[in-house]
Amino acid sequence: MSSLSSLSSTNTANTANGDTEITDTENTENTENTANSGTVDTASVSGDAPVRFDTKIVVVLRDDLEPWQRLNVTAFLVSGLGTAVPEVVGEPYEDADAVAYLPMFRQPVMVFEASKETLTAAHGRALSRALPRAIFTSDLFATGNDRDNRAAVRAVPTGDLDLVGLAVHGPRNAVDKVVKGARMHP
Repeated sequence: MSSLSSLSSTNTANTANGDTEITDTENTENTENTANSGTVDTASVSGDAPVRFDTKIVVVLRDDLEPWQRLNVTAFLVSGLGTAVPEVVGEPYEDADAVAYLPMFRQPVMVFEASKETLTAAHGRALSRALPRAIFTSDLFATGNDRDNRAAVRAVPTGDLDLVGLAVHGPRNAVDKVVKGARMHP
């Protein structure tokens, strides 16, 4: 058994409906297919056949953020998913000189942007579906550490959170419904 991250060569492409297809160009090893792991069954993969994940990782950013804020928010948001859903993280990497690198997600992270209202609605849908999620509020731009970040979020009722970012992981269809109305980040 091997994870998708250990496949020897992959290409990614977005389909017309926003799904991500990953093409394995060299390896046809079988991987375990579980509902929440983000792994796929590659036994049938050969040549340029697309590999489809049964889950999605999506980040939605508010469309009025500065470029540095978008990068910062994305980095913070995805860090939460890897700890809450460890099966989305692949195996460590190693280069040809045997230098080790940290593992990364097994599947692509789709990044979207949305208005404040659409982001708030997406947050509500993620909550109602009980999907693993991470949030970033505007208050966190004024803090400098995890303790203060958590205190800033804890001080605001759910309905009053000034969201600037949301990360969600879950079954493809459920995540698609959560991010309805958001558009792919340019």
